[in-house]
Amino acid sequence: MTVYGGSRGGKLGEPREHAGGGSVRGRDSRVWRIVVTGACFAVFGLGGLVMGLVVLPLVLLLPGTPAKRQARMRGLVQRAFRLFVWLMNSSRGLSYEFRNPERLGRPGQLIIANHPTLVDVVFIVAFTPAPACVVKAALFANPFTRRVVRAAGYISNASTAEMIMAAADALGDGDTLVMFPEGTRTRQGEALQFQRGTASVALRSAAILTPVYAHCEPMFLPKFVPWYRVPPRRPHLVFEVGDDIDLAAYRDLAAPMASRALNEWLEHHYNERLGLMGRSAAEYADPALTQIGQPTRNDG
Repeated sequence: MTVYGGSRGGKLGEPREHAGGGSVRGRDSRVWRIVVTGACFAVFGLGGLVMGLVVLPLVLLLPGTPAKRQARMRGLVQRAFRLFVWLMNSSRGLSYEFRNPERLGRPGQLIIANHPTLVDVVFIVAFTPAPACVVKAALFANPFTRRVVRAAGYISNASTAEMIMAAADALGDGDTLVMFPEGTRTRQGEALQFQRGTASVALRSAAILTPVYAHCEPMFLPKFVPWYRVPPRRPHLVFEVGDDIDLAAYRDLAAPMASRALNEWLEHHYNERLGLMGRSAAEYADPALTQIGQPTRNDG
């Protein structure tokens, strides 16, 4: 198993031990991490402007088809995000592990992940070779990001129907696509709630469906918490790329039933895997699947 990371941590979903508890000094102090977090936000915004106003025009000058230029832009975004991950880790704003990244980046692969923190999308894109991504509609209006997301061919989640069609087309063209089935960041203390659009996209066009399980301890940049309210100790993020999920059984069903059943299974599978509920995913399976079996995990 390949693991990239800025420090060592425990198993997925387990608290990480921090020497000295919450009382630490120097570059592990809370004040330092507030400064680092604010600086990283500023760097991210300025980086988006530079990418849009300086890098993008240069990319457009290079020879090649629109698809080739789009692929170049996605590659640049991936490298920029990898640099940003290095910055957050080296400045001791956080630490991380990324397990099995070699499983990411295959043609027609749909990568799905839970969304506990604002920066998990940065990590997943950083470790996936030049992926497409479904992002919130606000990024297409934000002056810091709008030129980049458009040039990279990212997909807006503004309209569910249009999003499903665009995502299915991207997978059909052989792109790797990143989606977050929750559609927004996880609410603290609540079980995950998946929207059915991701399951619909998977059944329409995904050649491969690969889960990524994200965990952050202590919680960092969750929904409804301002950036300056950093946790009392340095957060540790763990991303684990799981085995591919076999969709064959679902594709034998009628489309509405199949997407509902797959969405339900994925939702409860993630909740079970991340320890957010006590019952197993199998207990929530759609009755229509009882005769054809539950989803299987592929090792290859």
